[in-house]
Amino acid sequence: MIEEQQIEAASGGGEYEREPVPAKAQKGPGAFWGMYAGEHTAGTEFLIGPLFLINWGVGGMTLILGLILGNLAAVLSWRYITAPIATRARLTLYNQLEKITGRSLVNIYNIANGVLFCFLAGSMITVSATAFGPFMKSVEAVNFTTTMPPNATWCGLVILIGAAMTFVAMKGYGLVARVGKISAPWMFLIFLSSAFVMLGKLDTTDVVAALTPAKDVVATKGFWAVFFFAWFCNAAMHVGMADLSVLRFAKSPNSGWASASGMFLGHCVAWLCAALLLVYWGKQMGSNELAKNVSLGTMVNDAVGIPGLICVVIAGWTTANPTLYRAGLAFQSLFPSLGRVGATILAGAVCIAAGLFPKFAMTLLDFVGIYGTILAPVGAILFVDFWLSKRLGFPGFWAEKTGSSFNLVALIAWLLPVSVGAYFYKFHDIFPSYMTLPVWLSAGLLYVLLAKFFLKPAQS
Repeated sequence: MIEEQQIEAASGGGEYEREPVPAKAQKGPGAFWGMYAGEHTAGTEFLIGPLFLINWGVGGMTLILGLILGNLAAVLSWRYITAPIATRARLTLYNQLEKITGRSLVNIYNIANGVLFCFLAGSMITVSATAFGPFMKSVEAVNFTTTMPPNATWCGLVILIGAAMTFVAMKGYGLVARVGKISAPWMFLIFLSSAFVMLGKLDTTDVVAALTPAKDVVATKGFWAVFFFAWFCNAAMHVGMADLSVLRFAKSPNSGWASASGMFLGHCVAWLCAALLLVYWGKQMGSNELAKNVSLGTMVNDAVGIPGLICVVIAGWTTANPTLYRAGLAFQSLFPSLGRVGATILAGAVCIAAGLFPKFAMTLLDFVGIYGTILAPVGAILFVDFWLSKRLGFPGFWAEKTGSSFNLVALIAWLLPVSVGAYFYKFHDIFPSYMTLPVWLSAGLLYVLLAKFFLKPAQS
């Protein structure tokens, strides 16, 4: 299985960690379609769909077109930005970064990557915990407005779920990957079933009309917010080049098209299906604003009952586990003495701490934009180094050729645009996903200019 090979290599216990993937290990497109569908049909999809309506007041054709075109842009990014480098170099992201930036800067990247992975996995633990709401009144108190841990029962449940996920991640990635592949078609059917039930309760077959907000709803975001969110909610994976580690096993760049299974099934159809849950409860409560007080578990249980609640748990589990595993690998690279098990336990503890606070899950639209904007610029540096170093006359793979462990030029090119983006987010309330593209482009341009003037080639 491609995921198992990739994770084995990243953990240092398998093959091709520090060498190009040979022809005998390369896979055809079929190895990637199920992987992307499973990883991007997650428990958080139940949350993101309603948040478009609750937080932004956007719906109808604006939402549908924004998701279709934004996810198309994401697929094109995987196919034409990530996959060509992956199938030419056939190296992991970490290996290529080390050749460009040096080991010390890769460690800094791993700190950011590991911590952000933990908070993302923590959000998935939160979503899984909400599935117990219909059976536990103290858990049902967690709704779209909850930010702090509401009670001891909630904390205990999150700790138990997080501990179970950590235990599975400690045992290895193979079982998690297999369950994800098996569960993906079933989970997608649950999303579709939810939509059909909601349309039946709303007594309509017109999805566009059902999703269109009432006239008195003030939209705070529009088409472009939906478009850029859909494009860059996985920015770290495509323009940020994290999926080099996966797509390096592909026989050709055309395997990048496999990302469409995750984007259009998970990040388009599933989001729209989940949004209909909120539409129905908005009708029942009298407004979407009041529907914020209904827990996600109650919404899903009302739509499709126990299978839906199981889907919430499994969907969160199948995506949180690989996320937790990757966070463990990042921490392991920082603290080799911990070993994989110790590093995974550390990552699990951080994930559980994040999962206790529903605020991280309920502000997911902003968080994934921040996540992408922080990590994507590293992909821009790798992109220009790979394609433009020879053409523009600056040294490629500078750290490897000079023996340096720290490329200051790369650090400046990464953190300066991110700092500017953070300023506009903090003080001018600019939506994070709006900043991902300019920050990515700025990092690439800045690296070219600084490398050309300040990076000296290795002495022959």
